[in-house]
Amino acid sequence: MKQCPNCRNNLADYVPTCPFCGKAVAVTPLAGGQPAWSGPREESGKATASLVCGILFFFWPAALAAVILGHISLSEIKKSAGRLAGHGRAVAGLVLGYVGLAFIPFILIILAIAIPNLLRSRMAANEASAVGSLRTYNAAMVTYAAQCPNIGYPKTLSKLGAGAEGGDRCDHADLVNSLMAEQTPVRSGYRFYYMPETDANGLMSKYVLAADPITPEASGVRHFFTDETGVIRYSARGGADVNSEPLE
Repeated sequence: MKQCPNCRNNLADYVPTCPFCGKAVAVTPLAGGQPAWSGPREESGKATASLVCGILFFFWPAALAAVILGHISLSEIKKSAGRLAGHGRAVAGLVLGYVGLAFIPFILIILAIAIPNLLRSRMAANEASAVGSLRTYNAAMVTYAAQCPNIGYPKTLSKLGAGAEGGDRCDHADLVNSLMAEQTPVRSGYRFYYMPETDANGLMSKYVLAADPITPEASGVRHFFTDETGVIRYSARGGADVNSEPLE
């Protein structure tokens, strides 16, 4: 056993180059006459891979791979007696890998805080969009009833959409866009349900229009309702109706 004159690490007698600092050292042949390694040094692929994964430490699988590959490469380099090079890269990969693993708890905490806030913001935006759509429908209903007094409110929401140019304005009033003129429209996480009511004179003098979240507690929390009065009501405990709280 001998010591490296540069870094003072213990080395085998037959090692020609210190694997820790890279300095050439004197070789003492082994007792059995085994020659020391004298061929060209090879680069450790695992050390290089550890460094690359360590640079990508912000992805936790890469950080874990950097640590594993770093330890394996250091072990192989030490046992190679100078045949393998890459000690510095392996150490750098290990350090970066451990840094990445140390950040994982902080990342998880940030995600635990951010994801619910993002979901709440998305649901709030969906609810605001649903209320805006109901206001648009109410305005379109009033206009339709005024221009089609012999019908009253439309039989279906499709009657509010556009038709052929010069066509019957009561069949296609062109008051809402094509997405809102579907039979059961879906917009921003909400599905809309429309039902007119015919009076004794055959006129559709009343209607109800509901907007319910497609996925409650995910696409929206509140359910909405409106009718010919134009008042929009809501409920957070299932479908809204004429007895639900009005929006302010």
